[in-house]
Amino acid sequence: MDEKAYWIAFNRVPGIGPARLAALLELCGSIQAAWEAPLSTLRQAGLDRRSLENLMALRGQVDPQAELERVRQAGVQVLTWDDPAYPARLRQIPHPPPVLYIQGELTPQDEVAVALVGTRRASAYGRQVAETLARELAHHRVTVVSGLALGIDTVAHQAALDAGGRTLAVLGSGVDQIYPARNRGLALRVAAQGALISEYPLGTRAEAANFPPRNRIISGLSLAVVVVEAGERSGARITAEFAADQGREVFAVPGSIFSPSSLGCNRLIQQGACPLLSPEELLEQLRVERQAAQQQARELIPPEPAEASLLAHLDQEPRHVDELVRAAALSPAEVNSLLTVMELKGLVRQVGPLQYVRAEAIP
Repeated sequence: MDEKAYWIAFNRVPGIGPARLAALLELCGSIQAAWEAPLSTLRQAGLDRRSLENLMALRGQVDPQAELERVRQAGVQVLTWDDPAYPARLRQIPHPPPVLYIQGELTPQDEVAVALVGTRRASAYGRQVAETLARELAHHRVTVVSGLALGIDTVAHQAALDAGGRTLAVLGSGVDQIYPARNRGLALRVAAQGALISEYPLGTRAEAANFPPRNRIISGLSLAVVVVEAGERSGARITAEFAADQGREVFAVPGSIFSPSSLGCNRLIQQGACPLLSPEELLEQLRVERQAAQQQARELIPPEPAEASLLAHLDQEPRHVDELVRAAALSPAEVNSLLTVMELKGLVRQVGPLQYVRAEAIP
């Protein structure tokens, strides 16, 4: 049986999230062994009584293979921790979702992404800012990430699509349960020109408790989060908090001190978020143009087997080209040629005369 079936089955067990599933995998060795483990082993993994009861009950009700077939018949792709295609940046956050359901397609271009989030009750000012930012990001081949909510999210997705760019919508429901209903047409466009993404099983309806956790995925997929317009207590501020915890850049668009919908942004700036005054400033601070060019180079220039060999001899300590020649058993000409191409791809950085280090975040 395809192991994805067991991942999907586990994803339906209430009380078994990323931390408990990681403990089960460490103890059992595989997802199938964890699903079939006896009660004594499950207790060893530290599952509490309620989680144990939920798992044992679901084992008797769920056929993992049937669950997998149901997902496939819906045209939904599933990515798990075991998949090389699982988004590299999301994998780095604390407790990344074990399973992602994807309607549409993730591409290498999505590794360069920025989240635009904000209030559902957007003002004309907020809508104009969101539209301008999304359009400029799309023109620079930066994927726009948001949450498909009304207001700022909707404007961000629409503007990115209208500009011919890519956009990802992270849902607080299953990808087959579009919320809000009035954005069903937009969701179809997003799936055709990007992807709908959720950690929730098919059939999961939107509930208030689902939205704060999904916000960590919005920030986790992104280089940075831009809060365009938000009240003092809003989901956009929660996304900004996740972004800060994940080491992402947080930008906030300043607004009128008399506007309640700008209070959240102004507070974020007061607390240390970077005030965003123009799209160019965002692109420059994130070095987006360089990252987009590096991503394009990775797409256009096929990987050489020797690249992996050379990367294995590089870390954050600078190494001289002569050292790399000896370590990789390649000629000086081969090493210099490889390093030039790898620098274009953003895989290595030159930090001094003939001194190189491995790039910090290699997809």
